Amino acid sequence: MASVQHNGKHVCGGFLVNKEFVVTAAHCDPKTNAKMSVVLGTHNLKRVNKKTMRYNVMKYKHPSYENVSSGNDIMLLKLSRKAKLSKTMETIQLPSQNEIIKSNTKCIVAGWGFIKTGGTVVDALRVVDVSTIDLKVCQKEWNQIPGGPFTLPANIICAGGYETNKGSCQGDSGGPLVCNGKAVGIASFNYGKICDYPTVPNVYTEISKFLPWIKNIIKKKACKVY
Repeated sequence: MASVQHNGKHVCGGFLVNKEFVVTAAHCDPKTNAKMSVVLGTHNLKRVNKKTMRYNVMKYKHPSYENVSSGNDIMLLKLSRKAKLSKTMETIQLPSQNEIIKSNTKCIVAGWGFIKTGGTVVDALRVVDVSTIDLKVCQKEWNQIPGGPFTLPANIICAGGYETNKGSCQGDSGGPLVCNGKAVGIASFNYGKICDYPTVPNVYTEISKFLPWIKNIIKKKACKVY
């Protein structure tokens, strides 16, 4: 797990996919001139060695991203130095390009986000189990929201928040939806920033649909200033 931070404060989650890259959500990019960095290697954000755990980053936001409701909510962050892998810091495997996550698959999501609507981020990493939800069911529920119907973007996975009291919340964005040991989704959005579940399903970017783009960014050898 990675903590994506603006001016040293946690705003989003992320996850390490190799020694140089963290995956997160595109909407985690600051709209201001805030300095963006990543913290790796701790579960408690009060226990951060700034010299060894904090990394400056180069941002690679998906070129088609406009806002969460239109999809493509994915961003790669290239670390200013290679992460040193250990028992406390490992990479997570990504899915294959043709991998299909069936509905009702038991998964987990983790983050330092709010634990209630209108809350604050927490210091200690929290993990909850959620199940994936059939896309037709998910779309049906989103069609019934006040002011709806709302059309879900393409290339997403729905999980948690619906028929359960567990799910992701503000501050968990960018974190991984982990199914069968692989990071298959990126926490993107929930309904109206409401975290008092059950409500409509939470929405995740489906990573398998973006693998060619991810691999292309990672293969680039160009040296850039951080």
